[in-house]
Parts: sequence; C-alpha cells; structure tokens
Amino acid sequence: MYPRLFEAGPITVYTYGVLLAAAYLLGLQLARVRAKARGLDANRVLDLGIYIIIAALIGAKLLLLVTDFRTFSSNPRELLTLARSGGVFYGGLILAVTVALVYIRKIGLPLWTTCDVFAPGIAVGHVVGRFGCLFAGCCYGKPTTLPWGITFTDPFAAANVGTPLGVPLHPTQIYEAGAEALILGILLATERKGRPYPGRTFWLYMLLYAISRFIIEFFRGDERGAVGMFSTSQFISILLAPL
Repeated sequence: MYPRLFEAGPITVYTYGVLLAAAYLLGLQLARVRAKARGLDANRVLDLGIYIIIAALIGAKLLLLVTDFRTFSSNPRELLTLARSGGVFYGGLILAVTVALVYIRKIGLPLWTTCDVFAPGIAVGHVVGRFGCLFAGCCYGKPTTLPWGITFTDPFAAANVGTPLGVPLHPTQIYEAGAEALILGILLATERKGRPYPGRTFWLYMLLYAISRFIIEFFRGDERGAVGMFSTSQFISILLAPL
C-alpha cells in the first residue's frame, strides 16, 4: 500500500489519482483505436470520451454521497473527502452511460456500435483503477485467514478511508481487477464469434460485470450502503444482469 506517491512542499500527489487518470486515458485511447477501425469519426469519439470521463467522476461521487449519506449528514466536514475519493463505480457507470446515450443520439453516431467501441475501454480502465484502490487502501475486503490475504499498515490510509490495519483482508481490489481483465479478454475474444450484432459487446460487458460485482461484494468489508439484505452495488447488479 502506497497512498501518497510523493510530496513536493504543500503539494501531495496521490497514487490513486495518478492511476485513476491513467485508467481514463488508457480506456479512451483503446476506444479511439477501436473507433477508427470501425470507420467512426475519431474526433467525435474523443469528445464523447471526455463527456464520459466527466460524467463518470460526478456519478461515482454522487452515489457515494447517497450510499453513505448518514456519515455525510452527521458530519458535513466529511463532504470534503468527496474531492479525493473515487466514489462508487456503479454511480459513474450509470451516469456515464446515460450521458453517452444522449450525446450519441445528438451527434448522430451509430448508437450500439459506439457503445461496443467503448465497452472494452471501460474494462481496461477499471483494471488500472482498482490497483489505485489497492494503493490507497480503499474498497478493502473482510478479514480472512486465506494465505493470499493482504495486510495494510499505512496510518494515512486508515485516517483517510478507514482501512483496517494489521489485519489480513481479502484483496477485493485484486479480485475485481482480475475479474475485469477476464471480462476484457472475453469481450475481445468473442466479439467476432457467432452472430455479432451492434450492442452485443456492450451488453455482454454489462452482464459479466454485474455477475462479477455481485459475487465480489460478498467479500467487501468497507461501508458502502445497503438495500435490504444486499449492498447497494449488489442491488444494482440484480437489476442490471437481467436487463
């Protein structure tokens, strides 16, 4: 765990922020390459990618605010943590997809082909982003006795995101990065198999991510809200998978 990459006087560069930026850039670059291969306007795809990034950042923080509303309402100072928190991935995904659908229709790009272009980019960006979570100590798992349990030791992470220290935890950040890497491989390996049609790659991503996230949530140990007996992300997965 290495939450702070380096400090230069009053300026602190956080590892999570650097990796999050790298995740967005890698995902956007992959989408641009795929767009060119399909004859789409690369400039419009780049513009769309920027809107997606902005929407993803806002949506992720908004869902974090909703899922942890009691904490923020009881201590308004905690709202400042939203500035340095990545938020909840599902919030970013939902708002980004909504904004993308509106923008795609507005500028006249082929809807589902454009969504297919971006789907693997979301996966590759998520792989990198979850390693940012690992370095920051957020999105941590429940205590475990398994030999691959990971023990965090940095007091800054404990103060910043509540990471338990000195206790072996499920490396849920690695679980999800691995799941996303597997999903990426499946998307790229199967998109020209069988009877491909516009939208298949995008919806396959949605299905596989919903399944993987539902399972991984059982091993998460951080506070992330609940809907009945399920975590917020599990509840969204239950709605998304059949859709």
